[in-house]
Amino acid sequence: MKFKEEYKPFLYVLAGFLIFYFLPVDWIEFQEAVLSSLRLARWYAREHVVLCLLPAFLIAGAIAAFLKRDAVIKYLGPAANKFIAYPVASVSGSIMAVCSCTVLPLFAGIYKTGAGIGPATAFLYSGPAINILAIVLTAQVLGLRLGVARAVGAVVFSLVVGLLMHLFFGQKKSDAEAKNFQSAPDGETQPVWQKVIFFGLMVLILVFSTWGTPGDQAAPFWHIVHAYRWYITALLAVGLGTVLVGWFEFEPWKFGLTALVVAGGAYIVPGVPELSFGLGVLTLSIAAASSGGDLEDWIEESWGFAKLIMPLLLAGVLVAGIFFGMPGEDGGLIPPGWVANLVGQNTLLSNFLAAVAGALMYFATLTEIPILKGLLDSGMAEGPALSLLLAGPAVSLPNLLVIYSVLGTKKTAAFFIIVVVMSAFAGFSYGLIF
Repeated sequence: MKFKEEYKPFLYVLAGFLIFYFLPVDWIEFQEAVLSSLRLARWYAREHVVLCLLPAFLIAGAIAAFLKRDAVIKYLGPAANKFIAYPVASVSGSIMAVCSCTVLPLFAGIYKTGAGIGPATAFLYSGPAINILAIVLTAQVLGLRLGVARAVGAVVFSLVVGLLMHLFFGQKKSDAEAKNFQSAPDGETQPVWQKVIFFGLMVLILVFSTWGTPGDQAAPFWHIVHAYRWYITALLAVGLGTVLVGWFEFEPWKFGLTALVVAGGAYIVPGVPELSFGLGVLTLSIAAASSGGDLEDWIEESWGFAKLIMPLLLAGVLVAGIFFGMPGEDGGLIPPGWVANLVGQNTLLSNFLAAVAGALMYFATLTEIPILKGLLDSGMAEGPALSLLLAGPAVSLPNLLVIYSVLGTKKTAAFFIIVVVMSAFAGFSYGLIF
């Protein structure tokens, strides 16, 4: 046996043995952290997998299957006009209003199809960070000053992150990336305007199905939209089915079967629209996969993203839960109170710690606002609060694990460092000014 070839597997086995040998299962704190991690994983599965990730996988699969590679390279590729590529990536990411995990399939989809590392990472940051509703609620709950600072910082960051990633890695395309680009389809089967409507309907379904509960201080419009979100989602789903039948050769009886399954789920288990939504996505996927042609390619691409992303996301959620617990609750190995105590003053160190903590914690869409409110009430300074707001929603431990599988070690580390350093300096500067 050649030790040089086997030392890495040996070290993995040894590390695993030592972890389990010294596992502190008798510690009350560790037991609570494990339970908190499992609660977070259950909450994530119930609240985010069905409503966020399933439609996101379908959108990502559609990007890979239907979006012409040449068009993506033209507007978002490494050689694209930067005055077009980066604003397009930032705006398209902000329209999604998704969390740091839901944006991952979409990022992987455009990157695989040929987008340059700069525009792709600008999109990756902007999706969770430039969330219009979150920015409005930040201003209402945490104050206008923090709301404006968050909005300006997120927009600037999405552009700077992308430009820096392009500067560091844009001219160093690997063979694996080139192979990915070649795998994207080149053929045009539908006019551009039909594809725009198709993608638009899927994006709107994702937006309205995940419309969060607005706070008491939110404007009446947000409450009205939330109250009728499932009716809006149902109308959009009917529109999507009509588009599939009319433009993508989806057989009408399959559309009818999908609608029947959704209606049956709502009738059998009333008051749980997530169940009907999940059944509808599953039935539609099976029906499309059995249709052959472009529709089969669509589901195959979507399933490929699901296989790549889901295991890493769930593993990341479990690890994040052990260290930080449920969002806004005690129970993790690192209690939220520790964060508030360490970031009570506006120093570079406190801003850096806030940015790192935010970049490792998992925040579902809008949950960062009540958490920050509690931390500010506990003594957190506004500078570190802004650092956490700029780093937290855009990056998380589960998010980084998946980015690593797509970009590799160097690019993932660079993305993490850029976001953390920029967030820390932005928060520190804000604290000095105000």
